[in-house]
Amino acid sequence: MNRSEPRRTGRAGARWREIRVAEFILKYADARGQVQSQVAEAATEQEARDRFSQQGFLVYSVRPRSQLAGLTSAVQPRGRKINLEKFLIFNQQFLTLVRAGLPILKSLDLLADRLTDKKLGPHIRKVRDEVRNGALLSEAFARQAVFPAIYVTSILAGEKSGALGEVLERYITYQRMALAIRKKILLSLLYPSVLIVLVIGLIVFLITYVVPNFADLYSSMSAQLPRPTQILIAVGTTARAYVLAGVGLLIAAAVVFRTWASSASGRLKLDAIKLRAPLFGEIWVKYQVAQFSRILSTLLLGGIPLVQALGTASESLGTRLLKNALDKAVQMVKEGQALSASLTSTGIFPSLSIDMIEVGESTGALPSMLNSVAEFYEDDVSTRMTATLSLIEPAIMIFMGIFVAFVLVALYLPIFSIADTLR
Repeated sequence: MNRSEPRRTGRAGARWREIRVAEFILKYADARGQVQSQVAEAATEQEARDRFSQQGFLVYSVRPRSQLAGLTSAVQPRGRKINLEKFLIFNQQFLTLVRAGLPILKSLDLLADRLTDKKLGPHIRKVRDEVRNGALLSEAFARQAVFPAIYVTSILAGEKSGALGEVLERYITYQRMALAIRKKILLSLLYPSVLIVLVIGLIVFLITYVVPNFADLYSSMSAQLPRPTQILIAVGTTARAYVLAGVGLLIAAAVVFRTWASSASGRLKLDAIKLRAPLFGEIWVKYQVAQFSRILSTLLLGGIPLVQALGTASESLGTRLLKNALDKAVQMVKEGQALSASLTSTGIFPSLSIDMIEVGESTGALPSMLNSVAEFYEDDVSTRMTATLSLIEPAIMIFMGIFVAFVLVALYLPIFSIADTLR
């Protein structure tokens, strides 16, 4: 709820009265006879009804929007996720239908019955049913609790401004870029991950299968084994005896770790570990800054106020450490502090990003400057990831070569000793 400036209503010395301007949801028929829903600001329900009636609209209902307070605060998915790529395709189709002049409900009708995704389809059909029953589009999406907070907030801005098509296009652009960056990072991590898995598999095979077989051979020959071979055989035979127990222990540890990591304290501790991690800690921070900057830029361009946009951006990150830091920054902005000064107080944002945001604030071009911050740090993350992984891959190969060489030497050294004895 917003407030206008206080207005004097009596002679000098009389008390002031505040005129409260509330938000109302209007359901009306436009000039083409199509039923629409829109958020409007007015002092009373009657004022909102009269304003739209004077514009030639047939008003069906007017209801306060106060019951939708905190709409975006309950948007974050809990344990349920949708496929963002398929959701992007849905929004591209939805935007095409809206720009073609189809009403929102008709567009949802056309799309809801054609979605084959088992996770997305039921939620879109529920949204369609909510809108058919008179709910706003943003309210219907928020009630599903699986859609991104930035999406619901953007839809809300489009409803208030009457520019839903522009808001959808802006969100689609953001989602395309976010998915492209995410795919690029995942692809760069794919080869090292596969390499590490193969190395671990080879080590387990050598220790639990090859080494015990050689141990049986040397035991039958009653050969005198060198010290490296004795150590390797002791490790191999012990590992084979407890391999099942080790696998069970690893599974139990993974379950315990996952449970701990899903708790609030666990997520906070993990974020702190990521922040302090060598090499990858700085990359992780810069990736989060890039994501935050792009989300905030998208929301500000959509007409969302700074404080609300900051809250939505922090929720969208899904990082507890940064969310707590940004909550403090939001409070400072509410108290009149500049955004750059508020972010500086977190102690997490790089100084260059703070300087760029400060320039954007002073020139009145904050959204475009935030977009530049996102582009700069996305490129920096990509470059640093490539450089870091180029060092990790040779290190893995060198470690594997040394380990295999040690195993081969330790296993075949007794054979050479036996051959010398036979001579």
